[in-house]
Parts: sequence; structure tokens; C-alpha cells
Amino acid sequence: MSYLTNKTRPEGDPKILHSGPSSLNASDRLARNLGWFSLGLGLVEIFAAEKITTALGMRGKENLIRAYGAREIGAGMMTLSVDKQVGLASRVAGDALDIATLMTAMRPDNRKRENVGVALAIVAGITLLDIIALGATTVRHTRGRGQARSYGDRTGFPKGVEASRGLGRKQLADLRPADAATGNSSTQPAANVN
Repeated sequence: MSYLTNKTRPEGDPKILHSGPSSLNASDRLARNLGWFSLGLGLVEIFAAEKITTALGMRGKENLIRAYGAREIGAGMMTLSVDKQVGLASRVAGDALDIATLMTAMRPDNRKRENVGVALAIVAGITLLDIIALGATTVRHTRGRGQARSYGDRTGFPKGVEASRGLGRKQLADLRPADAATGNSSTQPAANVN
């Protein structure tokens, strides 16, 4: 990857020699992979709805499959965003909806019941991955359950409050030097001699 990055950089920019370790842990990578999977599955459901319904014995449900594809794309985009917990939660809810829809195709008169069984097994496996990813990313990216972030330890002073005390008076004294003979400060600011 650094080869491509170095090729696209302008002449004067520094070159990347090697990259450091990623800040993504296993749960973040799993969530990212599930997000990309969701985008791909959504596109397949939108553009190949007829083939999916034929393979599952669900002819006439093409628009429902396309709607599920749009849902998958939305969940995939949310999973790839900063709020991946929301995307993963919507994936879990979508998986439950997929399982319920597939269960309607398990009727005895459906000749494609074996295909539906395979699809149910695949969706159940993906549901398990979604639940694992949701739990892991929620634990990793939550500071405290139900607690608001506390910024009480921040002062707004880069060097701390104690280092800033009297700094304004010192700077004011530098601008208006005291008259050595009388101890009075002059009304005119001193000339800056730098």
C-alpha cells in the first residue's frame, strides 16, 4: 500500500518508508468486513432478485428482496461509518427479518426447501458474527454504561492553572515598565526592541 501512496504523492512530500501497527483491533476489522459484505449482498439482492427468488422457491417476492437489498446497503454504510454499533445493530435486526422471511419458504409444497435450509444456515452463521461484532465493538467503544463524559479534569490552560497564574500581570508589567526612580508605571507602553 505504501508503494501506491508514494507514487501518488507530489515530488516534495516525504515518502512513507513503512507503516506502523493499525489502531483497529479484531472487532473493528470484523465490523469493517461485515460492512463491506453488507454492501455487496445488498447490491446482489437489488440486481439479482429474480435469481434469488427462483433459487429459494419464492417467486413473486422480488420487490421484497430488493427492499432487503436497500436495507443491507444502508446497514453496510452505517457499519463502515464512525457509528458502527448502530450499523451492526441494524444488521442484527435485518438478520432476524431475513430468518423470518426464509422460514415462510420452508413450507412442505416448496420444492426448493433444501436451498432455503442452506440459506437459513448461512444467515444464522452471519447473525452470530453480527452479534459477536456488535458486542465487541460496544465494549471497546463505550467509556461507561450510561455515564456522560466528564471533562472536569481539563482546565483550558496548556501548562496548567498554576503556571498561568500571574502571567497576565507579568505581561502587562513587560508592556509598561516601572519608572525606576518613582516606582510609578508610565502611561505609555514601552517600545518593543527586538
